[in-house]
Amino acid sequence: MPDLPHPDAVLGVTRSATGRRWIWRESDARTGLAIAQRLAVPELVGRLLAARGVGVENAADFLEPRLRAAMPDPSCLRDMDRAAERLAEAVRAGEKVAVFADYDADGACAGALITRVLRDLGAIVTHYVPDRIKEGYGPNAPAIAALCDAGATLIVCVDCGIAAHDALAAAQGRADVVVLDHHKAEGPPPPVLATVNPNRLDCDSGLRTLCAGAICFMTAVALHRSLRKSGFFENRAEPPLLDLLDLVATATICDVMPLTGLNRALVAQGLRVMARRSRPGVAALLEVAGVKDIPSAQSLGFGLGPRLNASGRIGESDLALRLLLEEDPLEARAMAERLDTTNRRRQEVEAEVMETALRMAAAAAAAGDPVLLILGEGWHPGVVGIVAGRVKERFNRPAIVAGLADGIAKGSGRSVPGIDLGAAVIAARQAGMLLTGGGHAMAAGLSFRAERLEEVRAFLNDRLSRAAELPDAAALMVEGTLSVAAANTAMAEQVARLAPFGTGNEEPLFALRHARVVRADRVGKEGATIRLFLEGEGGARLKAVAFRAKEGPLAELLLGPRKVPLHLCGVLRAESWNGEVSTCLHVQDAAPA
Repeated sequence: MPDLPHPDAVLGVTRSATGRRWIWRESDARTGLAIAQRLAVPELVGRLLAARGVGVENAADFLEPRLRAAMPDPSCLRDMDRAAERLAEAVRAGEKVAVFADYDADGACAGALITRVLRDLGAIVTHYVPDRIKEGYGPNAPAIAALCDAGATLIVCVDCGIAAHDALAAAQGRADVVVLDHHKAEGPPPPVLATVNPNRLDCDSGLRTLCAGAICFMTAVALHRSLRKSGFFENRAEPPLLDLLDLVATATICDVMPLTGLNRALVAQGLRVMARRSRPGVAALLEVAGVKDIPSAQSLGFGLGPRLNASGRIGESDLALRLLLEEDPLEARAMAERLDTTNRRRQEVEAEVMETALRMAAAAAAAGDPVLLILGEGWHPGVVGIVAGRVKERFNRPAIVAGLADGIAKGSGRSVPGIDLGAAVIAARQAGMLLTGGGHAMAAGLSFRAERLEEVRAFLNDRLSRAAELPDAAALMVEGTLSVAAANTAMAEQVARLAPFGTGNEEPLFALRHARVVRADRVGKEGATIRLFLEGEGGARLKAVAFRAKEGPLAELLLGPRKVPLHLCGVLRAESWNGEVSTCLHVQDAAPA
């Protein structure tokens, strides 16, 4: 059993190898014990649930999320009934429908989902994904006009459209427009037939944390209901909608939505659907990503997500969407391999930018800038968001990384908890400093003229000055300490009961005390992963692995003298390989014991 928390730093670690303090995650011990007694689960599970804000009454639903219990009536979303009826009308009349989707993983999954639903109902559907470099994000007037020219009488915008008032005007009098989006709205929705978005200012559905894939699934439910009422399915089978949940799960994970409430139920059920590998495109993508066992939230986030996103970053913008729609396994495999190749190319482009960006960020952090605004000539716009995320992680500051071309800087930003970067970027745009700018608390996008760089920097630094008070590295929230002997498969399987893990339901971090590294070697591409074999008191052994440890103090400590005992911090997982289950600690940090 892990030791109980106490008010001091965990194991006395105030500055680890990565410069972090290890602190206890707050938990209500009484609630944890009550959950354990009510559900007859180990006390550890009760404590972990209580730390996540789960109460005694809803603990059972958290451990066994049921979509039937969590799914609200789709009509709670404003404009949903209007959107569903218009889609039903298009199906009944055999109209030509065009799906305009965003180029990221959520957009690809949402676009594939609504396209699949409409085609299964007999509709004629085309799809369009804009080119990130040539067209930018969201609908643009020429593309909308071209879809009308091609005969579309209904255009469905997914994962975009809430702010595309001018672009969507190109369809006026030619085609109806339905927007299925989840991005933050600044004002009234565009003047189109229907805008379904839980983040529009006048929507009181309470579903603000849904991604576009989930919105499209709810739309599909409402569409089927509308068709059912009209007798559409009296002489034909109703296509099963639950089979689409693998797409919803992928979209939710890859768009980093909180894994609580409805999202948790959608992802849990979606992972079960994905385990069947019945969708050729998803099965092929799992194969090229090396996911051989039952898919998890981690395999979606780190295996599928980067490859689906690579399509829109530096490749064919619609390749991910086409892969998810492909029904021929051989063709799907070829497309998945192209996506994999594109992702490797993205990694190379990213590496070219990363080293310089981190060096520039270090200088900005040393100068005391609350916001690390980094600009580079020719940096590819498809990777700046990823680089911004790494800069944010390294320095624990909001970071914006932008590429400069033809005098225009286009960038992407990532923030830290408690610092609303999106609001600051929107304010800068409203003040006239930016050409474009928007986002939410944790992420934003913007563009501005290069000569206004210092003006933009000063504005953001002033607006987010509180970020300068943050420590150089975010503290690690530890939920218990373990000996090497206690870090066994039974313990890992108890922890796994809280899966799927992600934003809003973080995988528990444990501190492993007094472990000695008896063997360590580098594995993987360019040796960036360190594989470890640990020994504790009484000779107990445990496998461990540290990713993204090519260099730096953590790598030096793990590869250092073997006789020096260490405290290690990481997540404990029971992993299956060739039918055998073993336990592995995924190391995130370490400190001398």
